Amino acid sequence: MIKIAFFDTKEYDKKLFDEYNKNYGYDITYLESKLNSETAPLAKGFDVVCIFVNDRVDEKTINILKECGVKLIALRCAGYNNVDIKKLGDLTAVRVPAYSPYAVAEHTAALLLSIDRKIYKAYQRTRKYNFTLNGLLGFDIHGKTVGVIGSGKIGKAFINIMNGFGTRVLAYDKFQDEKAAKEMDFEYVDLDTLYKESDIISLHCPLTDENYKMINEESLNKMKDGVILLNTSRGKLIDTKSLIKKLEEGKIGGLGLDVYEDEEEFFMNDMSNSYIRDEELSILLTMPNVVVTSHQAFFTQEALNKIGLDTCENIKEFFETGDCKNKVK
Repeated sequence: MIKIAFFDTKEYDKKLFDEYNKNYGYDITYLESKLNSETAPLAKGFDVVCIFVNDRVDEKTINILKECGVKLIALRCAGYNNVDIKKLGDLTAVRVPAYSPYAVAEHTAALLLSIDRKIYKAYQRTRKYNFTLNGLLGFDIHGKTVGVIGSGKIGKAFINIMNGFGTRVLAYDKFQDEKAAKEMDFEYVDLDTLYKESDIISLHCPLTDENYKMINEESLNKMKDGVILLNTSRGKLIDTKSLIKKLEEGKIGGLGLDVYEDEEEFFMNDMSNSYIRDEELSILLTMPNVVVTSHQAFFTQEALNKIGLDTCENIKEFFETGDCKNKVK
């Protein structure tokens, strides 16, 4: 029987995987701890470690996993920037490459609308029987220019939504899909052009060494005054210090974040009774034109079902064939 150490377990994870595991019969041990070099010894005697976005698999962790006899790292997510791929050696990592692009794209649109139309502020007011409109002025998304960085499945899903609003869409991607650009009526441009011409900029790219903190003081200075920024990809695409500076200067008109540069200790956890605070995150949470959600863009029933099924299938395929179509390269 294949033994799985399931790290960073939430209640919904256990419920989901217990249901899917009825068809596979894996021996799953659920652990609340995140995987890192300190918790890696807990994997001793297991064939597989199953991890999520905020587990940290660096060289030291990988070496411990190998010593523990682990054969497979099964990521129940698409991104794998938290795994040092170059140090894996004979240890294999697999992922869920596409669970629901619509989930993330739709959440991004929700962030945009919340910022633009001041939904949270209006909700708080009406609960107190305050029905004034002062401070709730928004803008038409129709006719605006939207810059989309990353035109993969999620990026294209977001472009499709923005097309429905009647926007002009610019896109940047190292690997351009000209066929999609023609069919979906968007235009590929360089980053400087996207920064200069976009009223709204949304990040939909994986985190790599090349684009680490690509949104920084230099790139922010190239953007329009009052630009709306959206990030539902990875927190470390943005330099938070520069972000706060430009928010305070009024350069950024609105910010929607589902991810944060140093989210590992906070996001997806209840920290309401803890005295542990992140200074920069706390500043962002006080700003009236900022909406932060807790890495929940993926969190739909459809996406969870896809994650559960594909993760179980990845493990099955690896142990039956020694390989997997979803292996991280």
